Amino acid sequence: MLVSFLAVVAAVGVVILAARLFAKWGHGSDDREHDGTTSKHTGAMLSALFLMAFAIAIVVPWTTADAARQNTHAESQAVVGAYWSAAELPAPVGPRVQAGMRDYVRFVIGNEWSDMKHGRLDPAGWARLDTLRTEVIDLRVRGDQAEDARIAVLDQFQAISAARSQRALDAKTRPPSALLYLTALTGLMTVIFPFLVGARPRGMTMIPLGVMAALLGLGVYLSFDVSHVFSGGLRVRPDAFIAAQQEFQRIPVSR
Repeated sequence: MLVSFLAVVAAVGVVILAARLFAKWGHGSDDREHDGTTSKHTGAMLSALFLMAFAIAIVVPWTTADAARQNTHAESQAVVGAYWSAAELPAPVGPRVQAGMRDYVRFVIGNEWSDMKHGRLDPAGWARLDTLRTEVIDLRVRGDQAEDARIAVLDQFQAISAARSQRALDAKTRPPSALLYLTALTGLMTVIFPFLVGARPRGMTMIPLGVMAALLGLGVYLSFDVSHVFSGGLRVRPDAFIAAQQEFQRIPVSR
């Protein structure tokens, strides 16, 4: 925060110093018109700064949301893979693992998804996975087929944990607050800039100014609305886990 403040002070200082030096050297002429060189240059730079901040504030969450959506599909497919492999495990571990996978998916959809809007995952989800993983690790089986199934289940649990860890990071990811506030500030300055330089829009000229202000306000709202991947307009929904529940129905249950 201090560095940002010092950067602002330094930039203003450069403007004041440049104005005094060029006035002392006799270069240039006074610019008092609202449509003069200074106003045109400043207005163009304000617009460019707003567009830059707005583009970053939209593109970064969009990219993050797309990656988070793909990760939820990877996690749900790992859950389905564990469910398939658990069908080859002997009772009672096989049925318990499959039941645990069904409970885990219901837990993610019904309990955990709402917590992710606040940037966190429920620790109970990790506890569920750890309990099932420990049970499979401790399982002693006979025959190559059962041992292959046990190894396959453990591999899928590893994939689930990795995808879940990534989902935890995605839930915490937001654009920097300074970027969002910069978008709002530059948008506001773009709207009021004509008044700051002395222009007084009247009559029909107020219509395009009003339209621009409305669109800028909408853009600033969108930049805040899409800033989190599990809430807002770009939010990732639990569609992948709902699809996993449907897929469970066609997988044989371990006996």
